[in-house]
Amino acid sequence: VNFISYYLPKAVRNYLKKWGIVTEADIDIVLDAAGFAYGDQWSALKIPRLGGELRRYKKHGCKYIFLPQALGPFTRPKDLKVLKETLPKAALICAREEDSFNNIRNIIGDADNLVQMPDFTNAVKGIVPDYWENGENKICFIPNSNMIGVRNKNESWKKNYINIMKLLMQQTQKLGLIPVLVNHEGGGDNEICQTLNNFFDGKIELIEEADPLKVKGIIGASRAIVCSRFHGCVSALSQGVPNLGTSWSHKYEQLFHEYGVGELLINPESTSEELISLIGTLINDNSKYITKIGKNSADYKELTEVMWSKVVSVVNS
Repeated sequence: VNFISYYLPKAVRNYLKKWGIVTEADIDIVLDAAGFAYGDQWSALKIPRLGGELRRYKKHGCKYIFLPQALGPFTRPKDLKVLKETLPKAALICAREEDSFNNIRNIIGDADNLVQMPDFTNAVKGIVPDYWENGENKICFIPNSNMIGVRNKNESWKKNYINIMKLLMQQTQKLGLIPVLVNHEGGGDNEICQTLNNFFDGKIELIEEADPLKVKGIIGASRAIVCSRFHGCVSALSQGVPNLGTSWSHKYEQLFHEYGVGELLINPESTSEELISLIGTLINDNSKYITKIGKNSADYKELTEVMWSKVVSVVNS
């Protein structure tokens, strides 16, 4: 019913603002930082709603900017029809990696409003909280409920995920390091954290930090991480911290490829020996990965500055 707001007199809309109500008609710029919200893995209602917004915003002079995010894949005929008509109405579309860029280009072609830019959180600086100590001897384990949820189409991950995380935590201890569980997201991830902790009689430190800057600080001040959350992986790689990752979406493969460490993505069908070797390599060849990741991190931070310049230019145009 947002279209109704355009028919409300300005005096009425101004009165509503006094009560904290801002209507769609009051908006001049939209910065869409969804991360990953548009594609076949999400509800069929998403794209029609997005299309409706793009039509109305364009008609009324509001600029809609997609900040860097994963987009697609798109195969539903109705979605493709809506996107082909409405994506050209966006002021700027920043696809986060090559697959997302191609998913959109296949729909609207080489459009002037389509660019490829990295995740913009790479330039954010973390804060190490006072309680985080001895990080050089700690490996953070960051689970993701999506790994065993309906959005993950890889049945091997659903079957093996918990056991893989458990094995890697056990091996961390055998290597003389300290596994720490970090709840990066909330309720769903907390359940997995508790399940994993139960294998160790609840003796694993569990961090539930609400401040995302402190979470990034913790990751940056760790020896390495094993991570299933995309922004946890970005936090590690953008700070030169070696990272074993898991994947339930193409965005993970693309991220690790961009940083030149695709071999650090875990195969869900790996044997115990292969997993033990993988985490051993991560820890023992730590300096090699720090150097490799650090170079790519600097390059992508520069691209993020370019992205913000494009956004500012679009806003001011």
